[in-house]
Amino acid sequence: MTEAKPGVLYIVGTPIGNLEDMTFRGVRILQSVDFIAAEDTRHTGKLLKHFQVNTPQISYHEHNRNSRVPELLTRLSEGKDIALVNDAGVPGISDPGYELVKACAENGITVVPIPGPVAAITALSASGISTDKFVFEGFLSSKAKQRRSHLELLKLEERTLVFYESPHRLRSTLQDMREIFGDDRQIVLARELTKIYEEFWRGDIAGACSYYETKAPIGEHTLVVAGHYPSQQEYTQDELIEKLETIMNRGISPSQASRQLAALTSLPRRQLYQLALNLKNLDCEMQDTKIVNLEN
Repeated sequence: MTEAKPGVLYIVGTPIGNLEDMTFRGVRILQSVDFIAAEDTRHTGKLLKHFQVNTPQISYHEHNRNSRVPELLTRLSEGKDIALVNDAGVPGISDPGYELVKACAENGITVVPIPGPVAAITALSASGISTDKFVFEGFLSSKAKQRRSHLELLKLEERTLVFYESPHRLRSTLQDMREIFGDDRQIVLARELTKIYEEFWRGDIAGACSYYETKAPIGEHTLVVAGHYPSQQEYTQDELIEKLETIMNRGISPSQASRQLAALTSLPRRQLYQLALNLKNLDCEMQDTKIVNLEN
């Protein structure tokens, strides 16, 4: 008996909001395969109904991937063709699809990509921020300490940065970016991409923080952040202390001094404020020492 020829895994991109962005090729593949592995079968069911696709679905998502990968590999090895889709965009981008692709590649099963929209690229293309070189970071950690540590690693990254963020963490993420990247770093926030209420907000990180202080974030956002400019002058700590001393000697508070220096250097204000406080405390200690010496 002839051994069955292995099937093909198709990675099918689906619309991120506007159904008109579905490709003819994508519809044809969804109609012709034996099964569709979907992140959410109810959500994908609406897409299939719209395009009159009757192919049976099987769920494949974050919570069942460990059991589903072997099952899907078995079906593929038996000659069944499978299309992998997620709720929106291209499978494998910030979702567990890559694990199935990796398993197929390791087992000699053909993987064919069917391109479609990606929120990161869609937002980047319309951002007005440099697209020559960019880094896709996906979702940052939900834990504040890990999120800030990762942003610290990206502080001097010269390429454009692209992130995804949920609405309930957006404000915290923007505040962390403000403290680490500085007030003046350019940023574009995109939401509802390709939909009726598509929105792009453009400005600097300080402005974005102010904007979302009064406006409640709605829906998942794509953040496009300008990279670090290598032309910016680098300062030693001694140089920064000297500049702060000069400003504060004019009777300006540590808070205002750090704000002024942040505007001049594009360095995070929080970092400069801590230096200013240390400097003020040192001055106070020196004054106390002088008073004690005079009394003696």
